[in-house]
Amino acid sequence: MTGQEAAERIHQRAWVGQKPGLERVRRLLGKLGDPQKKLKFVHIAGSNGKGSTAAMLASVLSAAGLKTGLYTSPHLWRFNERFQVDGVPISDEELAELTVQVLDQAEDETEFELMTAIGMLHFLRSNCGLVVLETGLGGRLDSTNVIDRPEAAVITHIGLEHTELLGDTLDKIAEEKAGIIKPGCPVVLYEQGFDLYGLFENICKVRYSRLAVTAPPEVLSAGLEGQTFTYRDQGPYHIALLGEYQVQNAAAVLETVKVLRDQGWEIPERAVVQGLERARWPGRLELACYSPNVILDGGHNPQCMEALARSLRTLYPGKKLIFLTGVLADKDYPAMMGELLPLAKAFFTLTPDSPRALSAQALAEFLESGGVKAVPCPTTWDGLDQALTAAGPKDVICACGSLYMIGEVRHLLELRG
Repeated sequence: MTGQEAAERIHQRAWVGQKPGLERVRRLLGKLGDPQKKLKFVHIAGSNGKGSTAAMLASVLSAAGLKTGLYTSPHLWRFNERFQVDGVPISDEELAELTVQVLDQAEDETEFELMTAIGMLHFLRSNCGLVVLETGLGGRLDSTNVIDRPEAAVITHIGLEHTELLGDTLDKIAEEKAGIIKPGCPVVLYEQGFDLYGLFENICKVRYSRLAVTAPPEVLSAGLEGQTFTYRDQGPYHIALLGEYQVQNAAAVLETVKVLRDQGWEIPERAVVQGLERARWPGRLELACYSPNVILDGGHNPQCMEALARSLRTLYPGKKLIFLTGVLADKDYPAMMGELLPLAKAFFTLTPDSPRALSAQALAEFLESGGVKAVPCPTTWDGLDQALTAAGPKDVICACGSLYMIGEVRHLLELRG
């Protein structure tokens, strides 16, 4: 079995007709020797920013000399990206070997449950000292929540998402995310506003968990080269990640570092500075090339698009941009595109590779009704080519709307050199 064949075998286990719950993954991990019980974790849940926060924290921990696992989803281009140790994705050979091992014990587990089992085995085999574990969906019933009490639970920004599964209010969604908080587990909370703060404060009191809430960082400089800031009179720190929300995510990382230090983990300040500076999270407000500038962003809900639009106004004040975009039909694409329309010179639309995709033609018609030229394109390559042809050297192209689409655009840019 090759790495590609392993990924295809796992993808065949799509979540069809299965109910949320931990019974299946517990049973599977039990057959595999419960590898998760031999590892230590930082567990991260949230609606937005959890992947970036996980990547920055993992970079800091690696810089501190800890062998660090990172489990995230979805992947940008290669399935192997979901399982990393010190920034290196799992090899095709080990992915294939562990997939066979997991499938030999599997019964009716879902795709994500199989992936979680593969990740646990990989991190244990790699002798990871600490694993940064990102939830897939929600928290309480997410497969990753099979772990015992983590070293810290981190809750990033919460917004309305997957309301059919998680609830139709922010309170209900927050309660699902808070399901990763185990009794006595220290909690780091991205500042959410008073209402959600009260909810988390009450949950932490019931579970005897110490709660730390992020404070506003002080941004010293921000531009295409990255952002420099101080936090609670410490720093300065520099991150290459763009977008003001990434500074807020970095604040959650710094609070998590403090929580870990309080528990005896040795994380020198130099490692914090180096780790934040080295951290990369491709496809999230990423400046992929110059002349013209091409920005890639995988945000795929209205909150993400609002943050993207705000960041683009800051990076390119007063400038109209060319957008390359595609969306899923079951997303709130009118709200998403409503954030981009005031910034747009033109759109080139794509049909994402998904049965849930909104067609490029339908999206183009919707955008043109908003008063901006929109051209439907048959393939991602054609859309990228047309956008680049339309752009002058001082123009800005922003590809956004679907993370998987962004992975393909990024790959095509690399092929073009």
